[in-house]
Amino acid sequence: MDHRRGLMLILSSPSGAGKTTLTRMLLQQPDLDLKLSISVTTRKRRSSEADGIHYHFIDQEAFFRLRDSGDLLEQAEVHGNFYGTPRKWVEERLSQGRDVLFDIDYQGARQVREKAPRDVVTIFILPPSMRELRARLERRAEDSSETIEKRLAAARNEIDRWTDYDYVLVNEDIQTTFDDLTAIVRAERLRRPRIAAGMGEFVAGLLAEEG
Repeated sequence: MDHRRGLMLILSSPSGAGKTTLTRMLLQQPDLDLKLSISVTTRKRRSSEADGIHYHFIDQEAFFRLRDSGDLLEQAEVHGNFYGTPRKWVEERLSQGRDVLFDIDYQGARQVREKAPRDVVTIFILPPSMRELRARLERRAEDSSETIEKRLAAARNEIDRWTDYDYVLVNEDIQTTFDDLTAIVRAERLRRPRIAAGMGEFVAGLLAEEG
């Protein structure tokens, strides 16, 4: 009864809305046992990032080879940089019944849903206000003023895509948002299509019993 196919949990938000912190909190929750899908990107590595942990940092030529050979589950261009998700690693985890967490934007979420609609759960994280979003980006102190302005402009476009998602959470308090996320994961794991194979055998056994 325990066997089920894994799910793809996609977490999206405009830059600065708390997605990275929430992703880290989810991965540190032992009973959730989520595995992070590490994207490839052509973006330059930030000082706070490590290759193979935050992203696999590659050049454009390598990225295009992966894309053209069909080895990416999704791909996107954001702020002039390319991002993508290697397909093989994800599919292996799902077939083992493992759940994979994605930290990708609305472009990638849409592509994954189109390719694997039954395996996907999408969640969008909103900031409590645009003023707070700006403050968070400035406190991060990793981007120039010009880059922050570009991120805020892009945020409005991303926020407008909120209706594409299964769940939408306003991240006013990080712990409350995290609690909501864990509730979503646990509920989605119990959806009938995900447990149908194992549950079918269990129900057959129940019906075969004499009352």
